Amino acid sequence: MVRYILMDIEGTLISVAFVREVLFPFAKYRLSPFLNERRHDQNVLLWTAACQDVIERETGTRPAYEELPVMLNGWIDQDRKVAGFKALQGMIWDEGYRQGAFAPELYGDVLSALTRWRAGGIRLGIYSSGSEQAQRLLFAHTNVGDVTPMFEHFFDTSVGEKKSASSYRTISEQIGLPPPDIFFLSDAELELDAAASIGFRTAHIVRPGTNASARHPIHPDFTHLPLGG
Repeated sequence: MVRYILMDIEGTLISVAFVREVLFPFAKYRLSPFLNERRHDQNVLLWTAACQDVIERETGTRPAYEELPVMLNGWIDQDRKVAGFKALQGMIWDEGYRQGAFAPELYGDVLSALTRWRAGGIRLGIYSSGSEQAQRLLFAHTNVGDVTPMFEHFFDTSVGEKKSASSYRTISEQIGLPPPDIFFLSDAELELDAAASIGFRTAHIVRPGTNASARHPIHPDFTHLPLGG
C-alpha cells in the first residue's frame, strides 16, 4: 500500500516552461540591480561569498563583487546547481512573487489529486533540484493559492542528486518509511531509474512534450495512478 507520494515539480506538477520562460528570465533581469541594491545585506553577502568561493576554486581567481552579475547570469543560462547561487535566485524570486509578477499554474488534475490523497491518509512530499526556499515560494503563490500545507517535506539536492540512488535512500530514511511504501512521480526517466533501484514504486508522468519511458509505468496525469497494495 502506498503510504507516501514523492513528486518532482517541473513537467510533473507545473509546466517546464514556467521555470525556463518566467523564473529564469526574471532572475536575469533583476540580478544586477538586486546585487547593487542589497550590497550591504548580510544574507546577500553570505551567499555571494559562497559563489565567489566556487568561482575561485574553479578558475583560481576570486572575482570582485562588481563582477558577479555577468558571471551569475551565465550560471542562470547553465542552470548551475550551486547552493549560494540558488539562495540568491530564491531571494530575487521572493521579490517577484510578493509583487505579483507571476504565479505558477498547477496542471488541472493536480489540486484534486493532492486533496484526495491527503484525505485518504497518504503523506506527500516534493523532491526538486530547486532549493527548499524556492520550492516553498512556488507552492505558496500558485494560481490556486497557497498549497504548501499539502506537503510534509520539500527535499532538495542537499540530500543528493536526483539521478543518484543514494539520494532516495536518504529520503526514505528521513521520511521514516521503507522504499516500497513510497511512490515517486516524475517526468524524468533517469530519476525514476534511481528511485526504482532501491525499491521505490514509480510512475512516469508524461505530460505534453515529455517522451514516454520504456522502463516505468506511464501515466498522462494523476487521475488513475495505482495506489493499492
